[in-house]
Amino acid sequence: QEQLVESGGGLVQAGGSLRLSCAASGRTFSYYPLGWFRQAPGKEREFVAAVTWSGEGYYADSVKGRFTISRGNAKNTVYLQMNSLKPEDTAVYYCAAGRPGAILTTTRSYEYWGQGTQVTVSS
Repeated sequence: QEQLVESGGGLVQAGGSLRLSCAASGRTFSYYPLGWFRQAPGKEREFVAAVTWSGEGYYADSVKGRFTISRGNAKNTVYLQMNSLKPEDTAVYYCAAGRPGAILTTTRSYEYWGQGTQVTVSS
């Protein structure tokens, strides 16, 4: 059974850094795009970043220049390095595996989802 498990969330002060990890299992995800989304209380889930099977990264404008997405050597792990964190980055962060060739910025393109990890940035 396919499973995505996130880790690395926590509480950090504004300006600090966190690194999220996501391990995918249950099938070969090497050719699947992997992405990160986030959802703050009362808001819709929004795109944060995604990486293709070849390692090409895509970012939301709100995190560009601060966040970096990457894949592990085994291709079934994805990381999100978050620097210069702001209080508005506070949300539950979800890892997802998308369908090859699909548009990466929409939730509809993702077939498998993790349970989420809380990131809280204090001011």
